[in-house]
Amino acid sequence: MLCSVRTSEPQAGGRAAVRLLQGYVWHPQEADIDLENFLPHELDLAGSDAGENEGAHVLWDGVTAPFAFFENGEPTASQAFYQFTVLRVYGARPDNDALHADAEAASQMLEPLLSGTPAGVGWQLWEDLRDL
Repeated sequence: MLCSVRTSEPQAGGRAAVRLLQGYVWHPQEADIDLENFLPHELDLAGSDAGENEGAHVLWDGVTAPFAFFENGEPTASQAFYQFTVLRVYGARPDNDALHADAEAASQMLEPLLSGTPAGVGWQLWEDLRDL
């Protein structure tokens, strides 16, 4: 689910690493779920702008839940949380319209994979076009 947009102005020259998507993935701590079985570490965004740009990197790292309760009042303490980031390294930083297109493409590639995870896995992702 793509929730919100943050942008920064393009910077002149040089390679640029840009975060396309950011968010969280979680599941019950007692569940034997390995995200490696469901999510790739790379996304091929070649269709959006190949050339000297790399594919998008998909990263997730275990973190302490960033909030104490879900919106429905359920405590987050029983969940394993992961910070989730999709980033891409560009030969030169594209304008925000091109970055948005890449973020949208990455989101569309990830949605069926995230939807295919076992029951109990939740996620919240949003577009975040900031340089790293």
